[in-house]
Amino acid sequence: MPQDYTIEQMISAKRISARIEELAREIEATYAGTDKLVVVGLLRGSFVFIADLVRELDLPVEVDFLEASSYGDAMESSREVRILKDLRGEIGGRDVLVVEDIVDTGHTLHHVTNLLRSRSPARLETIALLDKPTRREVDVRATWTGFEIPDAFVVGYGIDYAQRNRNLPFIGAVQITGG
Repeated sequence: MPQDYTIEQMISAKRISARIEELAREIEATYAGTDKLVVVGLLRGSFVFIADLVRELDLPVEVDFLEASSYGDAMESSREVRILKDLRGEIGGRDVLVVEDIVDTGHTLHHVTNLLRSRSPARLETIALLDKPTRREVDVRATWTGFEIPDAFVVGYGIDYAQRNRNLPFIGAVQITGG
């Protein structure tokens, strides 16, 4: 069970929406002419982001999901990435965009992109809503990033703390208030 905490808003729903529109235009320019882009959402944290992003894309898209875990209910990454749900479709020879909620230590994105590259996509790019470069332990960088944030534990817009707060329309920093 999580400790007592409050949430301080960091990024408003309005700022998130505007940034997703910008990112969608950049992605469209990169993938112009593709016959179908496979958008792979990393569950569970990216589900809100992927839904909003694909609705903004003026491209033919197929959506698939992969679930990877390195946190469980903790506030710190275990650094051990486990694949809990694999893709349903084939990506060999296809254009693929991996959608991640947040790049923190980098272990999850590194593991997932290596796994997907081994399946021979035509092109593999990545997008993360949030990036915490001060926490990076693995040399990995998303092709596109929504927002760079400081070293804070965040929730909202699909991101959780012990399966709570995914439904917040903004990104907020968790402040522990007591035991």
